[in-house]
Amino acid sequence: MAQKAEEFKKEKEIFLEHIQKSGLRRTAQRETILEVFLRTEEHLSSEDLYRIVRNEDPNVGQTTVYRTLKLLTEAGLAREVRLGDGRTYYEHHFDHEHHDHMICTECGEVIEFFSQEIEELQDAMAEKFGFKPTHHSLRILGICKNCKKKEKDLQSAAPGAQPRIRVKTTIG
Repeated sequence: MAQKAEEFKKEKEIFLEHIQKSGLRRTAQRETILEVFLRTEEHLSSEDLYRIVRNEDPNVGQTTVYRTLKLLTEAGLAREVRLGDGRTYYEHHFDHEHHDHMICTECGEVIEFFSQEIEELQDAMAEKFGFKPTHHSLRILGICKNCKKKEKDLQSAAPGAQPRIRVKTTIG
């Protein structure tokens, strides 16, 4: 736990330095948003973060949350991620290893993974075409093992039955 506090200390310093360089004021609301973001491990939309922050400070507005997320991204503390539902999510970026995402289109589960083989293949393809990548993101959409199992269980429970079409909000 002490290690997390030290990591957060560095991230807070980076954020405060960034807002100072941007000519902005240090405010209690921005600090609350920063602290909530740093404590949260999930991928968050601005709306998600707003709901959580409002529990700690009901005076924080949604626009303030959105603008603070933009500042966090500019400072290199957060990274925008698109998970396939049309919304923008944010995840920790500073001092976090690069990773890619697999997203279940049934339940919305997000699996983070790293593959050295994929990284090497991307580098080889970029070199082949004389391309210099500055960054990349990979997301694989599909069905997770839990949803595959549920689907299999449903099919075995009613052999020959037509699968029903299920509509559900998957992420968010």
